[in-house]
Amino acid sequence: MTPEFPDETVDDFPTPPREFTDAEDRDITVERAGDEAKDALFEMYLEFNPEDRAQGIPPTRDDAIQDWLDNVVMEDCLNVVAWHEGEAVGHAMLVPDNIGSYELAIFVLRAYQGAQIGTELVRSLLGWGQEEGIDKVWLTVERWNDPAVRLYEKVGFETTESQSFELEMGIRLG
Repeated sequence: MTPEFPDETVDDFPTPPREFTDAEDRDITVERAGDEAKDALFEMYLEFNPEDRAQGIPPTRDDAIQDWLDNVVMEDCLNVVAWHEGEAVGHAMLVPDNIGSYELAIFVLRAYQGAQIGTELVRSLLGWGQEEGIDKVWLTVERWNDPAVRLYEKVGFETTESQSFELEMGIRLG
């Protein structure tokens, strides 16, 4: 699969670290994350609701979560974490796809969904991506996941493929 991308660029995303108050009046910090965040992310994914998993990720078994984190929290991937009171409550990543673009994935604990944390994670991650010179970002999302589709459209993603049960969406960073 070769992703497609819109012609227009989107820019002016903020870069982490950032602090904001979410829609539930909680103080949230978004930070760049590396190996030091793996333990907190592991704990977050142990709490992750099975109904919020998509396309087989995040994994469910402890060892599979650990292996998955080892693969996505690497030097060539960009990871941001949303923190609330010292706990990881959201995680977004850009993973290189070996054809010059990056795939985006995002996960937010159910108790924190619908409070703008996902939007701020994605915006911060895309800002860091712009800072790093990343031009093309794509993702796939289940077409019936209306909250996620709205989030992606709000930050500037456009649907580039809609022939299956998943939508493929892309954004070109300025």
